[in-house]
Amino acid sequence: MTVSDSKTPAPAGADSSLHVTAFTVLFAISFCHLLNDMMQSLLSALYPDLKTRLELNFAQVGLITMTYQVTASILQPVVGLISDKRPMPYSLPIAMVANLIGLLLLAVSQVYELLLFAAALLGLGSAIFHPESSRVAHMASGGRHGLAQSLFQVGGNFGQALGPLAAAAIVINFGQASIAWFAVIALAAIIILWNVGTWYKHHGIARSKASASRIPGLPRKRVGLAIAVLMILMFSKQVYLASVVSYYTFFLIGRFGVSLQFSQLMLFLFLGAVAAGTIVGGLLGDRFGRRYVIWFSILGTLPFTLALPYADLFWTGVLSVIIGLVLASALPAIIVYAQELMPGRIGMISGLFFGFAFGLSGFGAAALGWLADRTSIETVYVVCSMLPALGLFAALLPDLKTSRKTT
Repeated sequence: MTVSDSKTPAPAGADSSLHVTAFTVLFAISFCHLLNDMMQSLLSALYPDLKTRLELNFAQVGLITMTYQVTASILQPVVGLISDKRPMPYSLPIAMVANLIGLLLLAVSQVYELLLFAAALLGLGSAIFHPESSRVAHMASGGRHGLAQSLFQVGGNFGQALGPLAAAAIVINFGQASIAWFAVIALAAIIILWNVGTWYKHHGIARSKASASRIPGLPRKRVGLAIAVLMILMFSKQVYLASVVSYYTFFLIGRFGVSLQFSQLMLFLFLGAVAAGTIVGGLLGDRFGRRYVIWFSILGTLPFTLALPYADLFWTGVLSVIIGLVLASALPAIIVYAQELMPGRIGMISGLFFGFAFGLSGFGAAALGWLADRTSIETVYVVCSMLPALGLFAALLPDLKTSRKTT
């Protein structure tokens, strides 16, 4: 793989190669993240059709999401912890093989139990892909960690946004079996990731070891408190996102009587805003500090989430775009902030936070489905509108630059 590099100034006495940003690797891993999340978002895009054809209730729809998300959440930190101790350069193409099998099963599933198994295989693919690809982004960053993490994550955001469009254009028109066509995408991703694995083996491992020895850690108690606060903030962010990803189409159809295709387009607009917010969050975090971005992105969405359940169709679209843009800026800041708290544990931290995010999304989808069955979809959005208030906990996060000067 030919690597396009960009240099940032290196501290005196440091290995200058650590400050070379490998953009070709970053774009490759971001593109594969796009393919990975586009394939996996087909699952939620199928929910309206599956609910009608298999006569599922909202709780059963939520259980499908929970199976996928919980499988990923349990295994991701395990994968990250193992790879911190023993790097696995070619684990990424293996992740895509799991996705490939899951897609093929999803295309032929006619019973609920087989859908759950297909969802679990997609979760396994995510469990391997996300912590290892986040590690590759850190390796390739050259010190520009926010930029690298946002480029990696925005690929996934675009993939999630393209999933509903693919469902509207292909799956809804040609049926569930057409999901098998996306196996070609999985094969392309396997080839690209094999090349990324080769770069990882010959260049990335050395970068990772040198980077871990460069930054002093904080006292254990302060790290523990900061991690707990970040988990609370992730809870706020991910449960709200779960309410949109799993139930936004139902909300729009039930409240405004729009068509399924129109509701999918509205979901695409929200997810597109999430993609844009991810890039903005990474850039602002590198420039102004990640604490400020975390503060703004979580607490700053509160006025808009509170207004959304009472807005008309036009303002629902406007507010959802603003919410997606602002809320998404938190994720690259949270991940990089956590990685800086525990240098040398990049895989474990990435797996822990991505896994926690997946688990929260899964349990959140199931709990919100249960709530919707017993009340209404509108009630779900009223309850979730208050979640960004948890952003007040960001006041407890330490300033890492100041803290390191005093330790």
